[in-house]
Amino acid sequence: MSTHEPTPRLSSSYDCPLRGGERLIQRVDARVAQIGGGIPVNRLLPSRQRRMIGAWCFLDHAGPARFEPGQGMRVGPHPHTGLQTFTWMIEGEVLHCDSLGSRQVIRPGQVNLMTAGRGISHSEECLADQRVLHAAQLWIALPAADGDCAPAFDHHPELPRWEHDGCRFTLLAGRFEARQAPTRLYSALLGLELHSPDGAHLDLPLESTFEYGVLPLEGSLQIGAEQFAADQLAYLGRGRDRLQLHLAPGSRVLLLGGEPFGEEILIWWNFVGHSRAQIAQAQRDWEAGSPRFGGVPAYDGTPLVAPPLPWRNS
Repeated sequence: MSTHEPTPRLSSSYDCPLRGGERLIQRVDARVAQIGGGIPVNRLLPSRQRRMIGAWCFLDHAGPARFEPGQGMRVGPHPHTGLQTFTWMIEGEVLHCDSLGSRQVIRPGQVNLMTAGRGISHSEECLADQRVLHAAQLWIALPAADGDCAPAFDHHPELPRWEHDGCRFTLLAGRFEARQAPTRLYSALLGLELHSPDGAHLDLPLESTFEYGVLPLEGSLQIGAEQFAADQLAYLGRGRDRLQLHLAPGSRVLLLGGEPFGEEILIWWNFVGHSRAQIAQAQRDWEAGSPRFGGVPAYDGTPLVAPPLPWRNS
């Protein structure tokens, strides 16, 4: 997915400090952005308040959006570097095509994981008969040592699922207790969905070296005396070994965690890099039609045009 904003902004990971011990919960409200087809999304990361949670460096909550057939999301070919795109589908069906030749429909309860590495391009579009889109898309920053890895695409129709204390759990990424998700990662991370049709009180184990965030996608949750509605991210910091929370009936929640990312990164448009020079070169390569990004012949339309870089003399 492309950030697809009219005025994208440079962002840095230095304002995601290590936080030890018990701290007050930070509340991060979403800002509204748009993706192809005019579909509104609620963007939680990056924001002025919180740039990253572990290596999770981008979080969009799309929908639930309803539209007439043929009028859903349509994002033309665009490039990525230095990251993984991670799509969790809740409602609707989206076709992913990329420069590796992948052509994959993602359906509810499935994950698409695309590793950009040194460079890839892809497109995403709702199927012609679809009337709804509800998904979360995240980016995972690659460490500098892996930022130039070969691009790859993985589709995960089966993930660890279980029920406990009135809640349905789906492990999207990383390890939780004795369960391990199949998704390929380059950093220590956790991605877990909690869905409680009737409401639930939960007491969850955490890894104290991780920092965590909790985001209601539907419904609401309570942590201690604090309430969080849909699209309000609760950033918990690190140093916690348990999380007690109450889910209202009908709630669907993402729990994200990871070891604090110890490297400086820059995000511009659809690129993640460790220097301005890396990002500027990626942009020049895209504009020049470099083989680095290949093409997406399965998409019937034109590629996206990169906005101007936000700095001079690059």
